[in-house]
Order: sequence, then structure tokens, then C-alpha cells
Amino acid sequence: MRSIGYRTSAAAVLVARDRIRAEHLLDGYDFNFTVKFDECSESLAAGKTVELINQDDVDVIIGPTCNRAGVATAALASYYNVPVFEWGLTTTADIGNFTRYPTTVTLSLDTHRSNIPFILKENLFYFSMAIAVRDVLERFDWEEFVFIYSNDGDEEKCASMKDDMEKMSVENPDVTLAYMYQIQTVTMDSLKRALKEISKRGRIVVTCFAGGKGFKKAFVSATVLAEMSTDEYVYIFAEPQSRGFYVDEANGGLHYSWDDSDGSFVTGLTNDQIREAYGRVLYICDNMGEPPNKTLEFLNFTSQVISRMAEQPFNCVADCANATYKISATYAGQLFDAFYSYAVALNKSLAMDPSTSNLKNGSLILGNIAMTFKGVGGSSVTLDSTGSRIVQVYMFAMNSSLLPYIAASLLVNGSTVEYTPFYSSESVLWKGGVKPLSRPICGFSGTECPADFVRDYLIYTIIAALIVIAALLAGCAGLLYTIHMKKKEMERQDLLWQVSFHELQQVQAKSKAEASMHSFASGPSTSTKITVESRSETTNFIFYYHKQEIIVAMKHDLILLFDANQKAEFRQMRNFDNDNLNKFIGLCLDGPQLLSLWRFCSRGSLSDVISKSSMQMDSFFMFSLIRDISNGLSFIHNSFLKYHGHLTSRCCLIDDRWQIKISGYGLKSVRTFENPKKEDLLWTSPEHLRNESGERTSEGDIYSFGIICSEILTRTSAFDLENRKEKPDVIIYQVKKGGHNPMRPSLETGETVEINPALLHLIRDCWTERPSERPTIEQVRSHLNGMRDGRKSNLMDHVFNMLETYASTLEEEVSDRTKELVEEKKKSDVLLYRMLPKMVADKLKLGQAVEPETFEQVTIFFSDVVQFTTLAGKCTPLQVVTLLNDLYTIFDGIIEQNDVYKVETIGDGYLCVSGLPHRNGNEHIRHIARMALGFLSSLQFFRVQHLPAERINLRIGINCGSVVAGVVGLTMPRYCLFGDAVNTASRMESNGKPGQIHVTADANRMLTEVVGGFRTESRGEVIIKGKGVMETFWLLGEESGLSVSAQRKKIPEPPRRQSVRSISPIIEKNAEEEMAKGLYSEYKDINNGN
Repeated sequence: MRSIGYRTSAAAVLVARDRIRAEHLLDGYDFNFTVKFDECSESLAAGKTVELINQDDVDVIIGPTCNRAGVATAALASYYNVPVFEWGLTTTADIGNFTRYPTTVTLSLDTHRSNIPFILKENLFYFSMAIAVRDVLERFDWEEFVFIYSNDGDEEKCASMKDDMEKMSVENPDVTLAYMYQIQTVTMDSLKRALKEISKRGRIVVTCFAGGKGFKKAFVSATVLAEMSTDEYVYIFAEPQSRGFYVDEANGGLHYSWDDSDGSFVTGLTNDQIREAYGRVLYICDNMGEPPNKTLEFLNFTSQVISRMAEQPFNCVADCANATYKISATYAGQLFDAFYSYAVALNKSLAMDPSTSNLKNGSLILGNIAMTFKGVGGSSVTLDSTGSRIVQVYMFAMNSSLLPYIAASLLVNGSTVEYTPFYSSESVLWKGGVKPLSRPICGFSGTECPADFVRDYLIYTIIAALIVIAALLAGCAGLLYTIHMKKKEMERQDLLWQVSFHELQQVQAKSKAEASMHSFASGPSTSTKITVESRSETTNFIFYYHKQEIIVAMKHDLILLFDANQKAEFRQMRNFDNDNLNKFIGLCLDGPQLLSLWRFCSRGSLSDVISKSSMQMDSFFMFSLIRDISNGLSFIHNSFLKYHGHLTSRCCLIDDRWQIKISGYGLKSVRTFENPKKEDLLWTSPEHLRNESGERTSEGDIYSFGIICSEILTRTSAFDLENRKEKPDVIIYQVKKGGHNPMRPSLETGETVEINPALLHLIRDCWTERPSERPTIEQVRSHLNGMRDGRKSNLMDHVFNMLETYASTLEEEVSDRTKELVEEKKKSDVLLYRMLPKMVADKLKLGQAVEPETFEQVTIFFSDVVQFTTLAGKCTPLQVVTLLNDLYTIFDGIIEQNDVYKVETIGDGYLCVSGLPHRNGNEHIRHIARMALGFLSSLQFFRVQHLPAERINLRIGINCGSVVAGVVGLTMPRYCLFGDAVNTASRMESNGKPGQIHVTADANRMLTEVVGGFRTESRGEVIIKGKGVMETFWLLGEESGLSVSAQRKKIPEPPRRQSVRSISPIIEKNAEEEMAKGLYSEYKDINNGN
């Protein structure tokens, strides 16, 4: 079957003319046909073209059908601006150059024309074929290929194909033409040599064999003989004017390529073996320009092309009678398409300008060439604006039954390809089911793969395998051991937060008696710390010792079983370490109730500190507390907890360094089942009050932070609850209600504290109604850092700075205070020495106990103002006090002249002693005697200021003997005397006479025999209450001076009532009982007697 030929294709223009007339494209115009034969010669084609243009004056040239002839005609036609419609076998890309051939249109299935305006080419197929090959290579990820070709039999066809492949590779960097090989003469040896060369450089092989003669069958056979018909290779036969695996026969029939008998190639292979090798071949071809399935319309067209050759203007009867010319040429349809497309373009041109000169205006006709119409085979024909036909090619493959089929269609439009597969899976395209690689893993030579150690080093491989197995077993054992140890570690860490109730020892609060006991040398504590002993168990808290550390236990009235996630939470909480976070000790699960354990902070909660109105806080102190809270919250928000959820000022604890420690965080599983108190909801944000069952958020913490800041600045509780009429329920309702002006705490601070206005704005932002408008904790910290103004980083630094400032003036102040203290101490000592003996007072100041002491020999003195009751009745209370003060002042001056200790005064009575606590040998009697004589002598000159006529007189009693002295009592302690000698001295005074010094026999003996120098007079025997009959004496004076009676007038004795002081010999019934009484009971009786 011929592809082209005058006798088998020329009549296609008559069929086209009938359609043109039927569609009224060129009504009023007739057609004259002039036929020239170029015989595919370039020079002959050039000459015939000039004849057609200059001599025959044709309007359009349809042809030539060969490459070189087509180039010559296109060049001349562009010079004369005559349209040329080429078809048939014109395939080279050169004709597609629009700049060189602006009046040529190509109807062949080939070249895309880039920026080429005139020439319509019906035939430039090879470059489109190259574009189709590129698309197939890219689609199957083949980055490189080799090209093998031969011009044997046709010097033009494969040469053009070679040029187009090179151009395609240059314009597409993703596809590389790795190697190109030309076979000069096709023989089995040359084919084998070619295959040997390309095996070193590629696995994707593109071929082009121009001639027939069984070249393709010989090539496939050579792949089998060269052992290259394997799954590593793919052979792509890219050919124009081809039916793929089918070969045309002279009688119009077809046979398979492997059955081709042309040529004289001896391969020694059967057709079945060759057919098997064809399974690795892909054909990309145009199917000879015919549709894959021939329609009745196409068959009718081919029949007319043969039958109408006998008509005008061809009149081919005898020459066309040969049987060779009874089958239409393959590309006769392109001749039809060329003539018809010219008519359509001319119709458009004449519609624009009907001038007859436009019949041959190539540039105008090319300007209207873009069109789509139905071709003779029923398929669509599309020409673009450059005069290039959009090419339709097909990819043929072999199925599993080794029968050819169309695997895909490729519509080539310029440089783009529309690929339509007709297979369901790509694996059906490959003989082995696996797509070959463009470069084998081990390279083309097979030496690029690493050595096969299993084969080359079997022993070492076995040893390595055993080592690997051992390593795997060890790894598995290690993994199991790691899992086991991790489980053990988790259990160990769980034991850290699970505190047994038996490990807790409750702190016992001190009783009031224990708290009040202290020595005289101790004083009240000035510390502001809260000792744990002062804390007692409350409704929510209880204090324990755990491992010698004081902790606080929070009570939870529920019992829970915790899952693994909750235990992991407790483990992580146990490991929290932050300066502003209170340490979580753990949980006590085996006690009477669930307890959460936290570290004890000695200064209590922030709420406790604020409630103490005496606590002074300057602006930096407040700022430090606020910053500590923000730092603690930042740690919580950036931890796995994400939020606190129940932040209040009661959760903010203060340690001994005045650092805030946030407590009560976490424990979500516990908090879920607890109902908070109304007072605790004062810190809860509005959105959480409205949705109590919802999960808490970090925005809610920011709101709580703002409320706590208001407490710090105003130094009041949340919402100043103590000074409000509203109850917590009402406040919570107002906050929950919200609105345009929601209820919030006051931020009015005292005038003495300067607060940064920016801090007030920040607090208001924190408690804004919308959670999304509240700052994050990091933004809060950033704002706080901007307010520091270069001050110290923490509160202790601030305190130390104040101490450094104060230290410069401290020494002088201490000196002044020390002087004041010394003066005050002197005053205190003087007062104390007047109340107690100096020796006794010094012991008490040192905190030493004063043990009762026995003194074998002392002298006791008693005195009493005669008829003081009568005298006092004449005076007012103030005058009585003045009288006694004047009298005692004189007496105290006399006492200071002698070694005498004044024990006490009771009303108008005087009690003195000598010989204790300072022992003075026997001089005690001398000092008492002189003091008594001095008392009586001083009364001569004493006058009562408001009663100058009245006179004062005394009764004095003296006794010597043994006594016991000691300090009695805690409140107003007194140095007291005990013993019968004291009783006897008291009896001497009460049984004495006014103006007389009444002494016992023991005292008289001491005065006259022991110390001497004193004159006494016996009174005789006197009945003494509790003592019976005693001989007593009067002390008259010292030997060196006059007696008392000689120096004074005798004062008449006032009338007396019958009493214990009477000297009549009346024996009292209870005398023996009274002997045992002490000083205080004796004096009570005496005063009752007066």
C-alpha cells in the first residue's frame, strides 16, 4: 500500500470540492487544477514552484509531499506571499519555522510551529513525535534514554527524526539524550554492535529505521541474540507513517511485524521467539494518519479517491487500471484536509475583503487559518493560528496474550501533550509487570552495587547475623528491662507522693499556761512569724510533722481511686521546683480522710497578712508580692497543668523571707467532686460562675490575679467584705450578672502609698468581662517588668538596701538609746532596791531563784502611830496620805543612816529588820536601837501641816531572834520574814506604851551585855498574848547621851480600849494557836484591835 501517489490520492481534491460547494464556502468561484511532479527533488520542486506562480498564476499550492521539496517550495512561496498547504511525508522541523516560511500551512501530523504566522503544513510530524516521546519518558520517570537510528533505505526520514530528538532533549532538561548511535548499513552484526554499545549507556532505547526490508524485526531479533530482551530494557519505536506492530501489504492487507519476510536476515530464531521479544516494545506512531477504527464514511472516501481519477481534470483511465492503483493512498485524507482548510480560510478572508487579489494573499489567509473541522475519517482536525495541525498519535503495546493493542492516545498541541491511557494499571505495559529503570541500581555495567557479602563472605555473614540476632535479643531484653525499670521507677515515684498516715505526727498546740510561763529575765517575742504550735486544727486544715519537716494537710471529704494519668499528674507535681510555687508533698490515701500535703509557710497566707491592719506595706513591698504571684502563675500556665483554677489570696502563702508561694494547684480529679464555699467564689471569674461545671481556664486565673492585686493595693479583703453591707451571695450574683459596668473591687489606696497608674490599668485589664480581652500571664509579667524602674529584683534586696541606708545612722542612734537605757536602768534599780534588798534584787534580775534562807540572829523592829484612827478621822484621805508621806520621809532618812532594811509599811505601822539579808554580826541590835531612838527624837519637831496643834507619838517594840526570809508571790513579789521572833517583836509593840521603846529580855541582853553602850530599865513581868508571862524592858538611851525620857516631856497616854495590846494579866484562850501565825495574820489582828 502506498502512502502517497498521484494515481491513488489526487482525486481527493474532487471529494473536497464537492464538500466546499455543498457548504457554499466559495460560491461564484470555480477551480482549475494544475499538476506538477517534483519527484521529491529539491531543485525540481523549486523550479516547478516558480512555474506555478509566474506562468500558471495559481492562487494556492497544495504540496509538495516530501521534506526537501517542501522546504524549497515554502521558501519561494513566502517570497511571493502565496499560500502553501503541505501534506503527506513532509516531516522536518525546519518547515515549522514560521519566521522563514510565513505563508506555509502543514496538514501532516507533525511539527508545532512557534511564532510562525503563515505557512500551513499538513505534514511536519517528526517534532510532534519527539514531543510525544518526551511525554512518555517523563510520565514513566525515565530521566535519560539512548537513540539508535539508520538512514539505510531513506536518507531523509530518520535524519529529521534525529534532529527533532536532539532539539527536544535540549529544550527539556528533565529528559537527557545520553547516547546516540547511527547504523550505516543494517545487518545483524551491525545491530549487535549497536546494542553492545547502548547497553553500556542506557536501558530506555528509542529507535528509528527509515526503510522497510524487515529492519525492525531484525532489531528485535538482535536484542534476543544479544541477551538484551530482558525486563531491564524497553524499546520505543517512534515512527511517522506507521501502523505500529502491523505492516501494510501490497493488496491492502496487513500482517504482524514479526511475520515480516522482507530482508535477508538470518537469526536462527522462530517467529514465536521474536514475538515474545516484541513484548518489550512500545510503538508511538500516527497509524498512517487513519483513525484506529475505520468508519463507513472513511471507506467511502477511499473508494471515491480511486474511482474519480477517471474524471476531469485527471482523466486517468488506462494508467490507473493497474491493480496496484486500486487502493487509496494512506495520506489521501490529508490532501482532502489541505484543500478544504484552504477554502474555509479563504472564505473568512473574502468576508473581510472581497478583493480578488486576496485569493492568493498568503499572509491574509494564514491570519484566518485557525479552525477545527471534521476530517474524512470522522475524526476532528484542528489547526492553530500558526498553521500547525494538532497531532494525534497512539502508543501501541503488547498484552499478556502477545497481541497488539492501543495503550494510550497522545494529542500533541505544540509543546504540550494530552495523554489518555486505555489501561487500568501501569503494570500491564511491562513484560515482567515491573517498570524498568532508566538507570539500573547497580549501574549500566553492573559494578556500582555494593559487594554481596552474603555470597562473598559467608562465614563472616553468619557471624554477623549471629551478632545481630544476639544484639536484637539483647535489645529486646534491654527493652523489657527498661520497661520493667520504668514501671518500677513509676512505682517508686508514686511512693514519693503517697505518704502513709503513720508517717505523719500531728502538731500539738501549746496550752495558755505553757504559753504564759517565762522567767523574769525574759520578755515578749518581737517576731512576726506564726509558729506552728500556735496553729490548731481547723475545718479545712491540719498540721503535721513529716520527716522532721512541718507540713500542712488540706482535708478532702471524699475517697477516690486514681488512674494512671492522674498518678502521672501527681508525680509531675511532686517534681515542680519554682521559687514562687509551694512544694507539693503528696497525698495521704490511707488515713481517715483524703489529705493533700503541702509545705508549711511560717507567715501564713496573703489573706492573713492583709487582715492584720498593723502590717505596714510600702509600694515596693506590694509590687514584690504581685510580681511573685505572676511568676508562680507563669510557671503553672506553662506547665502541663495549664491553669490553677482556684486561685485566691488564701492560696498565696508567704514564707519567712516574705516570698509568695502559690499553693493548692493541680488536683483536678479531686476538685471536680468538691463544692467550694461561697467566700471562695469571690475570686472566681464571671464566665466560670455562669458555668460552674465547665473546666477552668488560664483566663479565669488572670481574673483571680486581678482580684488578689486589689487586695494587696487596698490592704483589704476581696471586695472589702468586712466593710460592706452585702453578703457574699449578693456580690457573687452581681459579678455573675455582668453587664456594661460589672461589679469589681475598689482600687482606692491610702494617700501614704504611691501606686503606679499603669499597675491600676493592668489590674482593670485583668478582670475585664470578656476573657479574650484579658492579657496573658506573659503579657502581665512583661508589663510588671516595665514598672520596675531599675529597682532590686526581690523584696529581700529591698530590705537589705534599707538596712544599708539605715546602718550609717544606726551607731549614733544605738549610743543614744544605750545612754537612755542606762539612765532608765538606774531609775529601775533605785526603785527595785527600795522595794527589795539589793542582794535579792540582783538575783532576780539575773533570773536566779531566791531560795528561802535562815538567819540565826537578827533584830526585828515594829512601830505604830498612837491613836492614828482618831487622827485620820479629822483628815481627808488626801491629807492622811500627805501626813504619812511626811512622817515616813523622815523615818526613811533615819533608816538610811543605819544598816537596816525596811520590810514594809502597813498603814501607820512600820516593820524593819537588821542583820539580813546582809549579815552584820551582832551590830544589828545597835542599828535598830539607834534607829528607834532616832524615830522618837524626830517626833519632837514634827508637826501636822493642817493640824499644827496635834502631836504624833509612837509605840515601838524590839526583839532579837532567828527568822526565815524569802521572796513570796509572782505578782508584786515581796521579801518577807517568818518566825516566832517576828511575832514576839509585834507583841512588844502592841503591849508597849506611847513614846517608849519596849524590848524583850533577849534584846536587852544584846544591848547591855553583847554590844553595850545602852541604858535599859526593867518593866517587870507582863502577860503577853501567845507567850505567857515575860519580863520586858524599856530602852532609855545610849550611855554617851541622855535618855529619851530626860530629853522629852512625857506625853500623856490616851485612853485605850480593851484589846490584845492591853497589859492587864488576862490570858487569851487561843494564845497557843496564835504563836504559829505569821506576820500578815498578826497584823490583821492588830489593825482590827485599833
